Amino acid sequence: MSKIIVLATGNKGKLKEFREMLVDYDVVTPHDLGIDLDVEETGETFFDNALIKAKALFELCGKPTLSDDSGLCVNALGGAPGVYSARYSGGDDKANNAKLLRELDGVADRTAYFESCIVYYDGEEVLSATGRVYGKIAHLPVGDNGFGYDPLFVPDELDGRTFGQASAEEKNAISHRSRALSALNDILRDKFGGGKV
Repeated sequence: MSKIIVLATGNKGKLKEFREMLVDYDVVTPHDLGIDLDVEETGETFFDNALIKAKALFELCGKPTLSDDSGLCVNALGGAPGVYSARYSGGDDKANNAKLLRELDGVADRTAYFESCIVYYDGEEVLSATGRVYGKIAHLPVGDNGFGYDPLFVPDELDGRTFGQASAEEKNAISHRSRALSALNDILRDKFGGGKV
C-alpha cells in the first residue's frame, strides 16, 4: 500500500497532475481529510510560501504534506510580479494582465519566466524542487485556455503561441510545475525509494 501524502490544494487539475506523477503515494487533499486550510502567504520567495503552507498543513493533519507556490517573474520589472502574481492588481486575472501590460508599455525587454517551487514536509525532512519555463510577454492577451497570465506568456518552446493558445497537454509537457514535480518525484524516490516508504 502506498504512503499517504496530503497536497495543500483544492484545485482538481493540480491534484490530477500530482497523482499522475507521484505514483508511489496516495495523494489526498485537506478536503478529503475534513480539514479547512487557510494560510496567509507571507514569504518573500516561492520556497518560503510553499514551506509555510506545507508546515501549516502538517500541523493540522500529522501526515507528510506537499505544497507549491508559483508565479510569473518579468526581468524588466526586477522579477515582479513574482510571489505577488495572483494578487498583483488586487483584482482578477484580467486585471492582473492589464496591469502587467501597463507596466511594460514601451519596454523593449519582455523576457520572463514562470517559476514553481514544490516543498515536501513530514515534520522532520524538508525537501524541495524548483521548475522554470522561459519565454516573453506578448503585447496583447491571446487565447482562452489556461488561467492567470497564460494569455500573455509566450514560452520559448511553443513556436510563438501563448500558454493561452496551448492545449492542456502541451502546457503540462513544458510547464514550470510539471518540471518541479518531476524533479521532486526523483528526490523522493532517492530519499525513500519507490512503493512502500
